[in-house]
Amino acid sequence: MSHTMRRNATSTSISRIIAISLLLLAPTLMPAQSKKEMVPLEVDTIPFFRGFSVSFDLVGLAQMAFGSYGQYEGALHVNLKDKYFPVVEIGYGKADAHDDATRLTYRTDAPYGRIGCDFNLMKDKHDINRIYGGFRYAYTSYRFNVSCPPITDPNWGNSCEYGLESVKAYYHWLEFVAGVDAKVWRNFRLGWSVRYKRRLIHDDGGYGNSWYVPGYGKQGNLRLGGTFNVTIEF
Repeated sequence: MSHTMRRNATSTSISRIIAISLLLLAPTLMPAQSKKEMVPLEVDTIPFFRGFSVSFDLVGLAQMAFGSYGQYEGALHVNLKDKYFPVVEIGYGKADAHDDATRLTYRTDAPYGRIGCDFNLMKDKHDINRIYGGFRYAYTSYRFNVSCPPITDPNWGNSCEYGLESVKAYYHWLEFVAGVDAKVWRNFRLGWSVRYKRRLIHDDGGYGNSWYVPGYGKQGNLRLGGTFNVTIEF
């Protein structure tokens, strides 16, 4: 092999080595700001079961104290990872109302129950205060009485009585819930909720709408209700 051919072969080998080296060194020669830093994902170490709480509604008690109907109501909430709150609500509704215009008296008292779930809407799920939305499925079976004093016929003078005794009725309904809940001291919390009620299946006993349904409230066009809750966490 001639001297010129050996020199050309050597030059070609060196060129290849330089090219391969540049390719290998290219990532390290790039500007530092062009590299993407890998940010580790934060792992939520909060336990799945975070405890439970019991609450009592003050709105129903106020209705009982200052009106002709209302309810005693308590609830059990389960805290799952500060995100989901399955809930069971149990109450006892009563009504003893008299209408001066019609002279009718309506009476009923019966238990009712609701089951559902609330969802924490706060960005920081582990904040001590909460904004939530949720739903309830509710049911009650009850009896009601309607009574009226005897009515005297002005022409014939005889009296006519009107009344209903132990009429059976039942209600199924949904409630859509929005509310807030705040920690006030140690394990004690205060909160309120607004509820939109939607009747599903019902039987009023065949005499028109019941004046009051335990747990559902007074019949009428207004489907909104609410609670003010005192809660104890465990």
